[in-house]
Amino acid sequence: MGIRQRPANAHQHRPMNKKPLFSIIIPVRHPTPHLRQTLKKLKKQILENFEVLVITDKISRTANPAVKRNLGARKAKGKYLAFLDDDSYPSIDWLENTKKVFDQNPDITAVGGPCLTPPQNNIFQQASGLVWSGWFGSGGAGSYRNSIQSARFVDDYPTVNFIVKKTDFNKIGGFQTHHWPGEDTVLCLDLVNKLKKLILYHPSIVVYHHRWAVLLPHLKQLGRYAKMRGLFAKKYPTTSARLGYFMPSLCLLYLLLLFPLKLPFLPFLAYAFLLLISFSKFLFDKNKLIPSLLATLTIPLTHVYYGILFLYGLITPSTHFTPRSINPKTGHYQDE
Repeated sequence: MGIRQRPANAHQHRPMNKKPLFSIIIPVRHPTPHLRQTLKKLKKQILENFEVLVITDKISRTANPAVKRNLGARKAKGKYLAFLDDDSYPSIDWLENTKKVFDQNPDITAVGGPCLTPPQNNIFQQASGLVWSGWFGSGGAGSYRNSIQSARFVDDYPTVNFIVKKTDFNKIGGFQTHHWPGEDTVLCLDLVNKLKKLILYHPSIVVYHHRWAVLLPHLKQLGRYAKMRGLFAKKYPTTSARLGYFMPSLCLLYLLLLFPLKLPFLPFLAYAFLLLISFSKFLFDKNKLIPSLLATLTIPLTHVYYGILFLYGLITPSTHFTPRSINPKTGHYQDE
């Protein structure tokens, strides 16, 4: 299962002369150790009726992930389009469980599942994973995306672990390519609002997602999504103008005005108490002191940084995707 350097790298893994049930689409800049790990894990899937399409920067040095995913979808032969990131890998029963969920729920349009922290991630990455998996760290807006929780219907889900019926994907015209990040939010909105279909989160559809280590990489990744969510709060309020997304900014404003306006001190104490509860839960669930402590200390910084950039996105005029230039020597973006 090697990687062929072609504009649309369609590595097929399925019985001879049999149409694949799943088309797994992975957009990448260039091959990485994480991608090689993902392909190795895909070899071990219990359900073997699938193909893999790795879409690289060879098609366009400035193409964003939405463009690459759309290209993969056009070339896909499967009934279901299964989207992964290049730094994520699936559990051995990922496709088998996905098939079961679709078979048991024929009316749904798409499914997503939890993105867990890989056990081999270092303590700084584990701390980042704890921030996102905890209710307090994620602001209550999506902790189920990063932990095992009960099945539920959702209207916004990331493409790091997202499987959709190809017919429905085509009906809405795929991803809108002028957004990144956030193209997955708009896709889900179109599926739910335009097609009046349901998206199901199911805990059995597990993917492991390598984390960005605390502190600076964690905040750097967070910043892109905070600005996007602020922009979307006014552009797509149905799913992005929810209280959970506003809470970090409201907490920041409270903190700034606490002493000048002599505001009640009780909310500050309540926040500190919730931090203590979070630390206790991290420690109880993982039994690891250092990652639990790092995660607890990272939560306030996450909230402050998110709050600032959410407000920035909220007041900034809507902008379309602007491709970032790539360093030809390293293959990375110039600002990385």
